[in-house]
Amino acid sequence: MSTSLSASTLLAVPLAPLVGAALAGILGTTLGGNWLGRRASHVFTILGVLVSFILSASVLKSVAMDGARFNETIYTWMVVGGLKMEIGFLVDGLTAMMMCVVTFVSLMVHIYTIGYMEEDAGYNRFFAYISLFTFSMLMLVMSNNLLQLFFGWEAVGLVSYLLIGFWYNKPTAIFANMKAFLVNRVGDFGFILGIGLIVAYTGSLNYTEIFAKVDELAQIEFPWYIMGQEAMLVTVIAICLFIGAMGKSAQFPLHVWLPDSMEGPTPISALIHAATMVTAGIFMVARMSPVFEQSDTALNFILITGAVTALFMGFLGIIQNDIKRVVAYSTLSQLGYMTVALGASAYSIAVFHLMTHAFFKALLFLAAGSVIIGMHHNQDIRWMGGLRKYMPITWITSLLGTLALIGTPFFSGFYSKDSIIEAVHFSNLPASGFAYFAVLAGVFVTSFYSFRLYFLVFHGQERYHLNPDAHHGHHDDDHHDEHAKGHAQGNDQDHGHDDAHGGKPHESPWVVTVPLLLLAVPSVVIGYMTIGSMVFGEFLADAITVNSEAHPAMASFAAIYTGPLGMIAHAFFTPPLYLAAAGALTAWYMYMKNPALPKAIGAALRPLVVVMENKYYMDWINENIIARGARALGVGLWKGGDRGVIEAGVVNLSWKIIGLISGVVRRGQTGFLYHYAFVMIVGLIAFMSYFVWLA
Repeated sequence: MSTSLSASTLLAVPLAPLVGAALAGILGTTLGGNWLGRRASHVFTILGVLVSFILSASVLKSVAMDGARFNETIYTWMVVGGLKMEIGFLVDGLTAMMMCVVTFVSLMVHIYTIGYMEEDAGYNRFFAYISLFTFSMLMLVMSNNLLQLFFGWEAVGLVSYLLIGFWYNKPTAIFANMKAFLVNRVGDFGFILGIGLIVAYTGSLNYTEIFAKVDELAQIEFPWYIMGQEAMLVTVIAICLFIGAMGKSAQFPLHVWLPDSMEGPTPISALIHAATMVTAGIFMVARMSPVFEQSDTALNFILITGAVTALFMGFLGIIQNDIKRVVAYSTLSQLGYMTVALGASAYSIAVFHLMTHAFFKALLFLAAGSVIIGMHHNQDIRWMGGLRKYMPITWITSLLGTLALIGTPFFSGFYSKDSIIEAVHFSNLPASGFAYFAVLAGVFVTSFYSFRLYFLVFHGQERYHLNPDAHHGHHDDDHHDEHAKGHAQGNDQDHGHDDAHGGKPHESPWVVTVPLLLLAVPSVVIGYMTIGSMVFGEFLADAITVNSEAHPAMASFAAIYTGPLGMIAHAFFTPPLYLAAAGALTAWYMYMKNPALPKAIGAALRPLVVVMENKYYMDWINENIIARGARALGVGLWKGGDRGVIEAGVVNLSWKIIGLISGVVRRGQTGFLYHYAFVMIVGLIAFMSYFVWLA
């Protein structure tokens, strides 16, 4: 083990943003509301995340260049029997990459927030939350055991609840954060069951000790039946763990919370729902690859789940008119792509797409926020258009992010998305055929909704002055829905724009545009620079386990890989490039050349559009069937079990019986001496008669 990574340095990585969060949160909000001051609040939090990023970059250099590794316990919390509950760090290629992605994107979001939340009354509180979130995510990715992983897992869920409902006077925000919290509890129930089974059969929470016993787990049968066959223990464990990933990484049908989470401020969309929290499930499955490699059943389940999410969530992106929701459904679809890669045993490609996607999706979310600022907090893309000349920096960075998202050659998304498609193509699992169709079709869908958004926002007719609600404070998002309520409670959330109810668009301030430019750079070049080492090199070799004989997809893909330039040449002979081009051209024709066509198609396909507008009725199913069914079950257990059996049958009946017996016995306690003497004589006669009868 290399000594170049010290425990103190690693401990400082998550603690630096935690200190910033404490200063901004405790001093800035708890003690006197704004006692610390806005400038000091963002300085402390940004400084904490900057320190964390610099240390993370140093760790990445040591891991990549010097082969440094770290796997040690920092602190033993308690020992129960032989089970150790510890805080410890495991740093390898996977961890080092995640540390840099989390801290870099978080740093950009912190800087961006200075401009976006400039006049918000919860300014200090917001900085405290996003720094606390950064700490939680770092604890998750750096852990070397399932206990610490679960702590980080739940902590990011808690802070996301606080951030989604940041504007706590806004009913839709409160509904959204509660929805996210409850849906994630469903996934986490499966996750904790998987962890419990691992602990029960291995006696350990430590990754290294668990992976050493994976072969033993694979031989144990479990008393469940799946499709008529007795399940293996490792299959049940893998599926339970993946259910946790379905909740955290928003996979169908536990995806319903993520689109509604757009009710929170735009910066959290870039931080939580592009680069960190929603990728936690992908990271966890990759980290636990030795377990998942033992079960083809679990991998097929993962393939199907990811394929459905990738394609059908992309369809919903086509009909969205809220700029943030288009990007949100894009995130869902791209998470589906990552999940498909996991199911194909292409864990390194899934992690590679996680990294590239973090940059260009954070860029797209922050660019959407910049558009919202420039449009005076109107989010409806139907009332935009022609913003290119008013917002040149936002325009060019949005274009770069869009090109990366659709998989344009040379851009980061091209290398990661095309790698996923190739890996699925080479997979030998039964579900790979459907998954391959889904990810191919998803290329066209992704390109179409991405360029629909791009053309409607930045090109064509300027429609913002045609909005009939523009001069009546109509806004789909964020601050102005809360404006009136905020005044009533001393919580003014207006950004203070003098022309907030109309006027021409304008470019955002430098604290908004600089993060856009900095995120645009890796969105373009990071894929070309890192595909060789991350996907086909040794960078992730000791972090990920693949059974190449049973799952040959990665080995087959590696056999045809000829470098990043060769991959571009190969793209001209494969469908994804032409599907992406077709999607962009279709969007250009429908929204630039023939804008009446989308309405005609929508009218002709009205029943299908209604289904999509209702999001496949998943919310209705959850609220009217699952939620009501769960409530009915709870009421039945409460009235029948708690009140009927326990309260009436056990508690009340027991004291009633005791009272009845004591009442009878009490009648014999008269207090008269002659009565007691009479009873004693009768008893003695009866006793003597019994022995006489026996004789």
